[in-house]
Amino acid sequence: MPALTNADVARVLGTLATMLEIDGANPFRTRAYREAARVLDALPEPVARLAGEEGALEALPGIGKDLAQKIRDLLATGSTGLYDELLKKYPLELVHLTDLQGLGAKRVRALYDALHIRDRAGLEAAAQAGQLRELPGFGEKLEQKVLHSLSIAEQVSGRLLLAKVWEVAHGLADRLRAVQGVTRVELAGSFRRRRDTVGDLDLLVCGGTPEQVMDAFTTHDRVAEVMARGETRSAVRLTDGLQVDLRLVPGESFGAALLYFTGSKEHNIELRRVANDQGLTLNEYGLAREADQSVVAGRTEQDIYRALGMDWIPPELREARGEIALALEGRLPRLIEQDDLRGDLHMHTTRSDGRHTLAEMVRAAKERGYAYVAITEHSKSLAMAGGFDEARVRRSVGEIAAVRREVPGIEVLHGLEVDILADGSLDLDDDALELLDWVVISLHSRLDQPAEAATARVLKALEHPAVCAMGHPTGRMIGLRPASPFDMERVLERAAELGVAMEINCQPDRMDLSDVNARLAREKGVTLVIDTDAHSIANLDYIRYGLFVARRAGLTKDDVLNAWPWERMRKMLRKGRGGAVKPAEPAKQPAPSPAKTPAKRAAKPKSAKTR
Repeated sequence: MPALTNADVARVLGTLATMLEIDGANPFRTRAYREAARVLDALPEPVARLAGEEGALEALPGIGKDLAQKIRDLLATGSTGLYDELLKKYPLELVHLTDLQGLGAKRVRALYDALHIRDRAGLEAAAQAGQLRELPGFGEKLEQKVLHSLSIAEQVSGRLLLAKVWEVAHGLADRLRAVQGVTRVELAGSFRRRRDTVGDLDLLVCGGTPEQVMDAFTTHDRVAEVMARGETRSAVRLTDGLQVDLRLVPGESFGAALLYFTGSKEHNIELRRVANDQGLTLNEYGLAREADQSVVAGRTEQDIYRALGMDWIPPELREARGEIALALEGRLPRLIEQDDLRGDLHMHTTRSDGRHTLAEMVRAAKERGYAYVAITEHSKSLAMAGGFDEARVRRSVGEIAAVRREVPGIEVLHGLEVDILADGSLDLDDDALELLDWVVISLHSRLDQPAEAATARVLKALEHPAVCAMGHPTGRMIGLRPASPFDMERVLERAAELGVAMEINCQPDRMDLSDVNARLAREKGVTLVIDTDAHSIANLDYIRYGLFVARRAGLTKDDVLNAWPWERMRKMLRKGRGGAVKPAEPAKQPAPSPAKTPAKRAAKPKSAKTR
């Protein structure tokens, strides 16, 4: 049985919580399972290690003897008696219906009881037949929302979030690197291009004997099924359903194979056209002269691109969006790197719905080498997440001052993630907003407004002079919830005029802005900010996923606000929040509106406090 990770155990406990909720269990009991899942997901050390120490699991917040025993059962057998019992009543396909927008556990139970719906196919058939609207508490509007949610889910059907694949992909690669004689292992495909979802995984290996390489691959503890095994290629299916293909490639053609299997298909087609124009052919075996098939290059990707007269193209850009023309002209951007980032401007603590204290989060950010952070709890509309009202913001001033003293060596901005209300007003009054150094505005509700209403809502929110950035702008949840339908171009144009940054949110199920919208933002002259939206110390590692979006969008460190050094940030804050977040050299930036120049916006609120 595969060894379960913290995320695996947390996933089962979360599923158990949903099953219990569908079953009508006591709300306190379901909450206990969900809370335990959150604790384990944020746990920095392996839960398997704690399970072997007497009393260690029971010492974790919210985990008593009963839950601790179930966790030990999961680690030992992969299941628990309660999970098996509930699974007989409620198949996982039914449980997963609660992921769809508009469907909670009670509604899923109603669908199960009244219409005997057990999976997405049954749900879609019933919705298309108009059967959902007849059920109490549903109606035609919800029926249409369910159909829309199903269409969104279908777009990523059979694909997994990049973050879900990350650990096992690197585990497989590391296992193969340890095989005697192996000289190189690379992960290719959409994984290497860092798309937000992955359909399958491609592994290329050079060196080692076929028998040893294939043995190491097919006996990995995550392999559920060996689909094919040969001397040069094998394929397996993992326990999460992901298909992984391995190819054993000779050194002289390794670069050509890596280029071919990285893709994208469209990029490869354009690249072959460039080769053909030069009397060359390009395939997975190498770049060769068409006349006599003598090999020109193939050992490395760099050799192939160089032979074609162009710069090497980073995998994230290989989507046939103009990167080949730039490479031929020597004008590819120097993409932003993780070391370029100086801070994280969106994170939560135990003061709202985070898992670690204010001091713990600040200290963890400092340990990652950041020069500054913004602590951004929720505002009062998210009451269940411990959102701040005006009085709580005032008390927070002292708490932020205290953590600055407790954790020296890093600048701490007093921020807040403020909800954009349905009419576009902000969730706090101006007096409270003026106490903040950093204001992130976000959409958390009414994401199904008509496009024109949604656009007017966001445009109104951007106008407030306290606003610094817009968090996870479209509100999408990949495969679960569609983006708000506001007019992106109009919003970005106004954000550029007002100097409001747009966030690339690093949460794996958001990655919002998308790479397409982040590229558009840059073209409109908007500065981007890459934030983890961390709710735990472990979430700070999510920075990689936002960075991937930025790289796919072609962003450089000059395009990203939190790649600025602290001195530049401090000067921006001294100027005032509104209109001060403009890029130094914006691309195609519209002229500011005469009615709202940055100077006039900056004059309205009090200057942000600097230290």
